[in-house]
Amino acid sequence: MRNITIAIDGYSSTGKSTLAKQLAKALEYVYVDTGAMYRAVTLFAMRNGFIANGIENIPALVRLLPKIQLKFVRNDKLKFSEMYLNGENVEKEIRQMEVSQYVSRIAEIEQVRYKLVDMQREMGRDKAIVMDGRDIGTTVFPDADLKIFMTASLQARTTRRYKELLEKGEEVTYEEVLENVQKRDYIDTHREFSPLMKAEDAIVFDNSDMGLKEQFERLESIARRYIAKEEGSS
Repeated sequence: MRNITIAIDGYSSTGKSTLAKQLAKALEYVYVDTGAMYRAVTLFAMRNGFIANGIENIPALVRLLPKIQLKFVRNDKLKFSEMYLNGENVEKEIRQMEVSQYVSRIAEIEQVRYKLVDMQREMGRDKAIVMDGRDIGTTVFPDADLKIFMTASLQARTTRRYKELLEKGEEVTYEEVLENVQKRDYIDTHREFSPLMKAEDAIVFDNSDMGLKEQFERLESIARRYIAKEEGSS
């Protein structure tokens, strides 16, 4: 099977990571959750006192960027890779609401994006990869073989995120989650460096009214069609 690069971008809480992970497993490709990388940097900033009711010390964070080591380590029991920050498994910590409140702000910082984009490009050097995020098809891999832009209604995304947080035992209200999703949308689409936007050649994938099974089957069908097309052109 011909190996290709698959870039999946889109708004928060559209289920990008879940679908990308499933697709990579079905294709036997490498999966990279770039959102987890930005979340890990956000957690690092929080732990070092650079965030307290706002991002208060960007220069200090930038100075310490060389000390941040990020790595995906496969959990054979769960059958997916988890994020490690400087050797520590932080997969659970980076998914908390507190991190979600600041991750878009951290992702705005030019030096943070440069560091992580370089790491992401290195990870995808050999193709056979599914990578999801906000700027994969526009900045990280503008020449990706297949680009997907995921979207869904604000109500659908808020409801999904709210249920997810409740299942994890977090005490949040629907209104708090709605505010967070709206805030992240604004920051992601208005930041100066690598804003969230659809690549011209990306396929729009609106999953507002789709269940997980239908989403995956449709996405896998698109991916296999592109792989076949690449095989036919080689």
